[in-house]
Formats: sequence, C-alpha cells, structure tokens
Amino acid sequence: MSPALTDCPCGSGDGFDACCGRLHAGGNAATAEALMRSRYSAFATGDAAYLLRTWHASTRPRRLDLDAATTWTRLEIVAVSEGSLFHREGTVTFAAHHVRGGRVGVQRETSRFVREADQWFYVDGVG
Repeated sequence: MSPALTDCPCGSGDGFDACCGRLHAGGNAATAEALMRSRYSAFATGDAAYLLRTWHASTRPRRLDLDAATTWTRLEIVAVSEGSLFHREGTVTFAAHHVRGGRVGVQRETSRFVREADQWFYVDGVG
C-alpha cells in the first residue's frame, strides 16, 4: 500500500497522510475516536510500533505480533461515549471487518481510552 496515494484505511475519506498518517508520524489524536481510527489504520498498515506507543502503560504488552494473514477491509464506528477534548476518558464501539485465510470476519469491540497530559491512550476492550 502506498499511503500517500490512497484513502486512509480508517474510512474518513481523507488521504492517509492527512488523516491517520500524521498521527503515526508522531502527532497526537484530539479525541478518543481519532485515536481508535488511527489504531485501526495501524493494524491495516502493519504498524505495531504505533499500536504499542498508543497503548496505555498499565495494559500494554511487551511486544505485539500482528497477523500478516489478516487484511483489514473496513471500519465502522458504532458508538462513541465522551472522549472529546473536554474528557479524561472515553469509549468507542466499533466493528472492524477483515479477511483471513479467504474467510470474511468482523471484530466487534468497545474500547476504553484515557487522556493523560493531552494525549489519548488505548486501555483495553471488551468484545
């Protein structure tokens, strides 16, 4: 995938560089939803370092091995609770569509996020 030439995997309709790519390059997500979208894009582009960097230290694994056999095809944001510039916590419920081994699947999750020092972090999720 050539991110500069394609739409962002998160489904915003913007190019990758103008959307999630700027966060992957070191920018901060303004909202929990923006962080959720950028993390989905990290799964879609295989950016494990970004996923670890945006995972809260209290729940972050030591390493993360992404499944190269999974192709992430579409993100649906189902619900958002809090998670704005005025909140310290937020949740995002989503459905992440994928193909693995020729089989189509959907991962559904409600993810929890916290904001510390003006930066959002993924804490955990319930599927």
